[in-house]
Amino acid sequence: MNLPHRPSAVIFDMDGLLFDTEALWQEGLLAAAAEAGRTIPDEVYTGSIGVRRSQCGPLFRSHFGEDFRFEDFHAEWRRHFWLVAENRPAMKPGVLELLDALDRLGLPRAIATSSSRATVDRHLAAHGLTERFDAIVCRGDYENGKPAPDPFLKSAERLGVESRFCLALEDSHIGVRSAAAAGMMTVMVPDLMAPTEDIRELCVLVVLDLHEVRDLVGEPGR
Repeated sequence: MNLPHRPSAVIFDMDGLLFDTEALWQEGLLAAAAEAGRTIPDEVYTGSIGVRRSQCGPLFRSHFGEDFRFEDFHAEWRRHFWLVAENRPAMKPGVLELLDALDRLGLPRAIATSSSRATVDRHLAAHGLTERFDAIVCRGDYENGKPAPDPFLKSAERLGVESRFCLALEDSHIGVRSAAAAGMMTVMVPDLMAPTEDIRELCVLVVLDLHEVRDLVGEPGR
C-alpha cells in the first residue's frame, strides 16, 4: 500500500480514530434512551455516528416527532457518556507509534473534530497528548460541520499547509466525506461502520489501524 505522495501534514479526527470514544457515545445514547423508555431505530443509531451532537436534533425529531425535546435528551446522553468514559477512554491501537513517527519525520499534525474544545482537552490530558498536536479545530471554530469540508480546511489553514498536501485520517462515513470534500488524501480507519463502495471511492486507502498509517508515511515497523 502506498500514498499518492508524501504528506506535508496529517489531520486526525478524534472520536473513534484517536480514542475509542465513538462506541462509548453510542453506549451512552442507548442508556439515555432506555432510561427515557425509548427505543433507538437502527437508522438513528447509525445516522448519529460521527455527527456533531447539535446536528442530531433533526434526525431524532424526524423519528420521534417535532415536539421531541432533543436538547434535554442530549444532556442525558452526554451524562451517560461521561459515566462510562471516565473509566474507559482507551486510545486506539497505533496512536503513540504514529505520533512518534511524525515527530521523527518533522510532520505537523492537527485534530479536526466535531467535539467541543473542553472535551478534546479532557481526552488529550487524560492520555498525556496535550502537547502532541500543532493545532486543534473543534466545534465553534468553523461555520459548517462535517460532512462539509470546513473542519479540515480550517485545520490546513492553521498548519499553513495546502489541503491537497494533507493526509486526513477518519473512521466515519461523514468524516470521510468531509475530508474528501476538502481535497485531502483521505485514509479511512474504520471503527463502528465498515466502508461502503461509495465511501471507498472517496479514500485513497482503507486500513486496519494506525500502525498501518505509520507504515504509509514512511516509518515501517522494525
